[in-house]
Parts: sequence; C-alpha cells; structure tokens
Amino acid sequence: MGEQSDETLARAFGTQRPEGLEAVYAAYGRALFSVARNIFGNDDDAQDCVHDVLLRVWRRPESFRSERGSLRSFLMACIRNEALTRLRDAARHRRIELKAVVSKPEAYDFEVRDVVETERVRRALATLPQEQRSALALAYAEHLSHREIAERLNVPLGTIKSRLALGLRRLKSQLGPQEVTA
Repeated sequence: MGEQSDETLARAFGTQRPEGLEAVYAAYGRALFSVARNIFGNDDDAQDCVHDVLLRVWRRPESFRSERGSLRSFLMACIRNEALTRLRDAARHRRIELKAVVSKPEAYDFEVRDVVETERVRRALATLPQEQRSALALAYAEHLSHREIAERLNVPLGTIKSRLALGLRRLKSQLGPQEVTA
C-alpha cells in the first residue's frame, strides 16, 4: 500500500461516509486486529477494540492530522493505546473487586430487603426463558462478565449479550418504571 493510497483512504475516511470507513477497514483491518490481538490475547476483545476505535476516529475526523504521519500509523497507535487502557481498567476493576471481597463483610452490611419488591422481581424472572434467566443469574448473582458467562455456558459471546439484553428488556417491560416514595 503506497503513500498515495493512504492519503486517498484518509480523505475518504475523513468525509465520515460509510464507504470511507469500509475502505479503511478493508485496507487496515487485519493489521489493526493483529495489534489488538497481540495485546489482549483473544479475538473477541481485539474485535471490539478495533470496532470501537475505528468508529470513534471516524466520527471525529479532526483527531487525525496528516502532517503527523499516515492514517495507518495513527490508527495503529490508537488501537494500541485503547487496548492498553482497557487492560489497565480491567486490572483496576479486578483489584477493587478483590478488595471488596477480602474486606470485612460487616462494612458492607447496609442492604435493606423489600420483601414485596423481591417477590415481584422473582415472579417476573420466572416468566423469562431458561437461557435468559441463567445468563442473568450468572451476570448479577455471580457477577460474571459476558465472556465468563459465555465460557461457562459454552455459548458464543454474542448470544450471551443478546440473551442478557432481551432478558433485561422483558424484565423492564414487566416491572414497569420504578416508583420512588419518600
């Protein structure tokens, strides 16, 4: 891919038209994915990272300045930075969760149970299909990530995300808006 091609891609990408985004993805997608894959060590996180970065840069074309280098180099740096940020954030969240688990339980014993509301939620959950109920239970009761749920249930990650979204949508429609009483 020559320098002229990168300039042409950069111009097309900067117009914020879908064909510009598609052309850049076709030209650089594998290289960008490879950078992210090497950092994350798995395909799902790498794909999410490439997708999110490309869309963010595409929506903000002013973030790329050709006088600083090629579009390809810029996108590679964006992917690398985003991937490293996500890894650091995940590590920080794990440390926080570990502290919460290790700390004294009585320090967090402020939960008040509303028996009526608990029963209402239990009835709404019972109306969901089993696969949605299982995914929601793993997400909220066991605090598993989408990826961990997919691995535990041996189901594709996208399927788990869909089950959770559908289940939450159904619960929301059944339970209605929350009423705040003072």
